[in-house]
Amino acid sequence: MTSETIAVVVPARSAGHDLRAIKVVLHREMLRFVNDRTRMLSMFFQPVLWLFVMGTGLGSLVQGSIPGVDYRTFMYPGMISMTVIMTGMFSAGSIVWDREFGFLREMLVAPVSRGAIVLGKSLGGALVATGQGVVILAMAGLVGVPYSPSLMLTLLAEMFLAAFTITAFGVMLAARMKNMQTFFGLMQMAIMPMMFLSGAMFPLANLPSWLHILTVINPMTYAVDPMRQAVFSHLNVPDQVNAVLNPGVQWFGWQVPVVLELGVVASLGAILLGVGILQFRRTE
Repeated sequence: MTSETIAVVVPARSAGHDLRAIKVVLHREMLRFVNDRTRMLSMFFQPVLWLFVMGTGLGSLVQGSIPGVDYRTFMYPGMISMTVIMTGMFSAGSIVWDREFGFLREMLVAPVSRGAIVLGKSLGGALVATGQGVVILAMAGLVGVPYSPSLMLTLLAEMFLAAFTITAFGVMLAARMKNMQTFFGLMQMAIMPMMFLSGAMFPLANLPSWLHILTVINPMTYAVDPMRQAVFSHLNVPDQVNAVLNPGVQWFGWQVPVVLELGVVASLGAILLGVGILQFRRTE
């Protein structure tokens, strides 16, 4: 009795397979988010709470010192950033769930590059986070921000860029982790200081030297400030108030252009994406 060896042919990797993998992973992220109503509500509730409750409370403390501007208007760009950042990080954390339930192993053995999986995950998380941010955009009129088409499109593009970068950061963190508790603990440790030191809830003008240094080296600052610059460019506020609430980011007294700030965010996103791909190539 002779035994026969059956050859198993594995399709070669190709650019077409990688593009399809990116599409599949992206589509899966969108479906997962749309079908999880609890997650949608929780991601929406927190920034609304900060904007309307904390913004109103802080606004009562500074009432009179910033004539012509509602403090919630000042906080609005920061709350947009918070929304996309929290949503993007949670989307990245789904990698840990995929590992626990075995789906990640199935993706890793597929004849596609791991870079395609990471890119699809990052794009999917960025689109989900941007979609969540659109809900906050719809509330612009409630806090005195005009519904200017150019402003909305600018904020939408800046949201996507920030969401992609933070999702790539989350994917990099989640690439080697084994359980969700570890990921969320590390996420809170990383995100909360970044959020508080970004100028999302307080102006960057007249800060102590040590706090100014921390805001300048904080990557999230370069995501929040372009949004605030865009919002204030569409507001009619006194110059002295604009100088206090919207001073921009300065390096040794030099005003950093918005284009350069966005370039910092984009470059960081590319670097984090590359590190995430390297992490995936070393995982099981």
